[in-house]
Amino acid sequence: MSLRHYGHGPLAALALHCSLAHAGEWSALGVALDDLLTITACDLPGHGRAADWVPGTDLGHAALAVAEAALPPGRVDVIGHSFGGGVALRLALAHPGRVRRLVLIEPTIFAAADRAARAALARAQDPYEAALAAGRAEDAAEAFLSLWGTGLPWDVLPAPQRSYIAARIHLIRAAGPMLTEDNAGMLAPGRLEGLAVPVLILDGGASPPIVGTIAAALGVRLPQARRVTVPDAGHMLPVTHAAAVAGAIRAFLSPG
Repeated sequence: MSLRHYGHGPLAALALHCSLAHAGEWSALGVALDDLLTITACDLPGHGRAADWVPGTDLGHAALAVAEAALPPGRVDVIGHSFGGGVALRLALAHPGRVRRLVLIEPTIFAAADRAARAALARAQDPYEAALAAGRAEDAAEAFLSLWGTGLPWDVLPAPQRSYIAARIHLIRAAGPMLTEDNAGMLAPGRLEGLAVPVLILDGGASPPIVGTIAAALGVRLPQARRVTVPDAGHMLPVTHAAAVAGAIRAFLSPG
């Protein structure tokens, strides 16, 4: 298993990165919260130095297994972003006694959104889907990041980063069974309502509209949820707005 560790604080935490990233996504937050958290961050399947995802297998299930193996001893705080947010929620539902508090940063659980929001996202992602279907991985990656990236133009990104992302762009579709189809049953009637864990849902004010729809839908069903929106932030807010995200997490984990 490929792990990174950040901070030396009294609270143990597990951090789960978004698709197309790796455990290094948490470096800025690790510095900002190093006095509060000791973070274990793992590379999810197909990312970073982790083993490749095996086509035909369930990526969500494989990611959950990695998260379970990386979970520090005892009850810990779990932080997840995007795909990692979906894995974090799934982990909390499977092991509620191990999760002290849950931070979901733009969890892309598209199945939680209404039909209109999903249709609008599909239209916005048409260029990505067309490029992916045509086997143009770089074009697909560029189109995908235009919605879900840091806001930097594709041509500005370093060549190794572009290559890394393009080589993994197929993993977006592989996450569909968990995020779009909810094949793990996270949204089954009564399941979220039974999660007795404090939850912080963080989203960016400049993110794709479906993100707010998902955050609102989850917030209604999770009994101990609170929501914080970071103005002007897009989907990659743990990277682009690390100070604001760290401040919200700090207030949530150390109230009063």
